Amino acid sequence: MSSNAVLQSYHIQQHQIALFVPVTLSSSTHVHAPYWAKVWPAAIGLCYFLQDHLYYIHKKKVKEIAAGLGLPSIFTASHADQVYCSDIEPAAMQLVQQSVQYNQLTNVHCAVVNWNTYTDTIIPDTVLLSDVNYEPDQFDQLFSVISFYIKNNCTVILSSPQRLMAKPFIELVLPFCSTRDEVLVHENDCITAVSIFVLHL
Repeated sequence: MSSNAVLQSYHIQQHQIALFVPVTLSSSTHVHAPYWAKVWPAAIGLCYFLQDHLYYIHKKKVKEIAAGLGLPSIFTASHADQVYCSDIEPAAMQLVQQSVQYNQLTNVHCAVVNWNTYTDTIIPDTVLLSDVNYEPDQFDQLFSVISFYIKNNCTVILSSPQRLMAKPFIELVLPFCSTRDEVLVHENDCITAVSIFVLHL
């Protein structure tokens, strides 16, 4: 275990999931931490949604892109056949791998992946993305990645906080949206409304 990481628990309904987070996450200095170093409400909200709709992941091949600390991947592993967890940051994948080992998961595979140079030889049944549409200059490439999976008959589940800057991207994906839901995430005396979009052909 890295000396720069600590275990933290997250509650998904009646289930408790432990994963490693950077030490800074448990201190007041985490406001300057990189995006990947925090478990965001959208990741928790995605797990809530999946818990209520297990058929999207049960015995499926599931891929999480831009996973950060990988909470949805760790949650999904208990239900899926195989889970492929990826992020651009090697440090993030190192921590996810620690979480995988701690939870004794044998069906989670971690990889460092940059969606700007994205090619994929593994076509999953379900693709998970949480809180990825926050940088407008990345919207076109992100939409290209999502379109690739949709065209390959994958179900894409996008979890997004309701930020005004995200609206143009949401409008891009809405034509593929078959289900739209909202979950409320209670965290640190705050409530965050998280939108869930299920996308496919």
